[in-house]
Amino acid sequence: MKLKHPIIFLILLLASCAPAPATVLSASSTLTVEPASPTDSIPSTFTPLPPPAIVTPPNGSWQIQYAGNINTDLNVDIYNLDLFDTDPATIADLHARGIFVMCYFSAGSFEDWRPDIIDFPIEVLGKNYEGWPGEKWLDIRKMDLLAPIMSARLDLASQKECDGVDPDNVHGFANDTGFPLTYEDQLQYNIWLAESAHARGLSIGLKNDSEQIPDLLPYFDWQLHEECFEYGECELLLPFIEAGKPVFNIEYTLVPSDFCPQSNEMGLNSIRKNLKLDAFIEACK
Repeated sequence: MKLKHPIIFLILLLASCAPAPATVLSASSTLTVEPASPTDSIPSTFTPLPPPAIVTPPNGSWQIQYAGNINTDLNVDIYNLDLFDTDPATIADLHARGIFVMCYFSAGSFEDWRPDIIDFPIEVLGKNYEGWPGEKWLDIRKMDLLAPIMSARLDLASQKECDGVDPDNVHGFANDTGFPLTYEDQLQYNIWLAESAHARGLSIGLKNDSEQIPDLLPYFDWQLHEECFEYGECELLLPFIEAGKPVFNIEYTLVPSDFCPQSNEMGLNSIRKNLKLDAFIEACK
């Protein structure tokens, strides 16, 4: 049989043998890209930020004053002042003279004259602190309630540029607080305080609590004790001295001649103060 249109047939036959045209993506076309490996976005080198520098107080002359008009004119190496009551300008002036500033607050008791009293839930308040009107022991086991309050106080110390903090009443387990606090409860709380202070670049002193010194020595930078000679507790403080960490001691009733010679021999940094911690001071060094 003969084809009626041989030329047309030949063209169709050649077209069927030609390769398919390449695909061209228009501007509106979607191009699928495989997701990058999680490691693709990580830099080849990573340098973590260094921890804040902790400045330890010198084992030098010092003054502690919370009551009356603060006398900042003393020629001393260290001032221990109230965290809430001390103006940042005072701290700045002391720093300009090269003076180390410790900032005091109570970490184990509630004081009804502080500006943050509204933050304390009723369930953390225990028995009255005997001899100190307006003060109550805290239930340090309730870390979920106390940690935000104490963190805010440490933040305030950092904002005011204190060099270190002196948290008081951190030995509730040895007192009649109204709560069944244990040795381990106190360790956990005190270690948290120390680590939280260090995270903000603040040095921290262990206030009294001599019974727990063997366990807490690695976490605290110095010791501040009250009446170690009056109560025969000075030997308990020696691990701090042996570790090269200063020990500051306050006597209230003994006269300097009764404790200064022994204090100097032991390497303690002792002073005599009035109990109300006004400007009066008699130093052993």
